[in-house]
Amino acid sequence: MAWSQDEERMLAQIEQHLVDDDPRLVARLESFNERVRRSEARSTGQSEDRRRPRRSTVIILISWLLIATLVATLLIMVLRDDAAALAWVSVA
Repeated sequence: MAWSQDEERMLAQIEQHLVDDDPRLVARLESFNERVRRSEARSTGQSEDRRRPRRSTVIILISWLLIATLVATLLIMVLRDDAAALAWVSVA
């Protein structure tokens, strides 16, 4: 249903009043509208290609890998030293 010219004029006045009165609200609404547009674009199949992982995900994955490598290395060193110590005690 089409809006009358009076209704459109009143809505334009309300919009202008909000823009003048609360620019932060306008910025939030524009940000929200952009998110909705991106979400709709994704859901309509415009982003069929695989998404790249976020940088933070890659950093966390590499960090866990380094921590696991460090723990494994320390365990190997401790076990090797324990085995050498046991062999030394049994020889002596």
